[in-house]
Amino acid sequence: MTAPAQPGTSHPEIREAVRKLCAGFPGEYWRALDREREYPTAFVRTLTEAGFLSVLIPEEYGGSGLGLSAATAVLEEIHRSGCNGGACHAQMYTMGTILRHGSPEQKAKYLPAIASGELRLQAFGVTEPTSGTDTTRIRTFARREGEKYVVNGQKIWISRAEHSDLMVLLCRTTAREDVAKASDGMSVLLVDMREAVGKGLTIRPIRTMLNHATTELFFDNLEVPAENLIGQEGKGFKYILDGMNAERILIASECIGDGRFFVDRASAYAREREVFGRPIGANQGIQFPIARAYVGITAAALMVDNAAGLFDAGQPCGTEANMAKMTASEASWFAADMCLQTHGGFGFAEEYDIERKFREARLYQVAPISTNLILSHVGTHVLGMPKSF
Repeated sequence: MTAPAQPGTSHPEIREAVRKLCAGFPGEYWRALDREREYPTAFVRTLTEAGFLSVLIPEEYGGSGLGLSAATAVLEEIHRSGCNGGACHAQMYTMGTILRHGSPEQKAKYLPAIASGELRLQAFGVTEPTSGTDTTRIRTFARREGEKYVVNGQKIWISRAEHSDLMVLLCRTTAREDVAKASDGMSVLLVDMREAVGKGLTIRPIRTMLNHATTELFFDNLEVPAENLIGQEGKGFKYILDGMNAERILIASECIGDGRFFVDRASAYAREREVFGRPIGANQGIQFPIARAYVGITAAALMVDNAAGLFDAGQPCGTEANMAKMTASEASWFAADMCLQTHGGFGFAEEYDIERKFREARLYQVAPISTNLILSHVGTHVLGMPKSF
């Protein structure tokens, strides 16, 4: 019997290729972007041309046709190399809404162009100011008028909207009070951002503690062709949920990559830095937290691998995806804090890249789903306890 691959060793050819690519985008590249809050256009273009952002698109549409486990290898290595996949990870999973629920015409029109990089599908329009994580309470409404939908409403925390040609938009097409279930009556529209901006769509950047191209969107009688409806009207909530499992697993793989980055940097620094005549790594107060971070990341990586395996096998994996995302984000954050502490004052200096990655790592306990919501899912859907909200 063949022994299972150790976490972080699957798809070695992909990992090596990603590492070589990332070597061309060292810390100074990311620091310069961070200071100016600029989008990593060159990095995204290079990833696209190398085919890494189309690994999940079937070969018949110009992609690699690989599984989610291959995509997790790509994103993990990006983050372990000190780069950031948040600039482009949505290109991997957002297209799944079209792939799984789009019409044959929509697939043929959009997927090859997304695979080649001709079209950028980065924006995922779900969250709203008044609904937060309760997606059933979104208010953005699309009213059908003949062969078009007229959209009015607002979205927030929508990343990369300014750098995307297309957006997958979740909106109501039937009022919440007129449906039997709160999750009914929502639909998914594919919005052409090139035509929408200035013609019913306004994008307002939100400056945050990290360079994530975050925006707020305002819809004022935006017209979207009815042919851009994905799947059936009123069934959109299910379509979005289908994509969220992939999103959470991929985000978890980024957390694993971040955690390995922090452990790599901390252990190297602990071997080299000398205080009181010996390496600081000889001190248990330094050595043990680094070792604990390594153990935590290794354990979380096994959960990510398990969730990705279930997804690729077409098995239910909602709980596993949630738990993998939670454990990976918490292990990554522990590693981030450990790494900053190990470096002492130098950890706060930009040139070490620790403070940048420290800020980036904190995001994933909040988004794309908060830790508390994951605990609520496990408490109610797995352990059978009453709903906590």
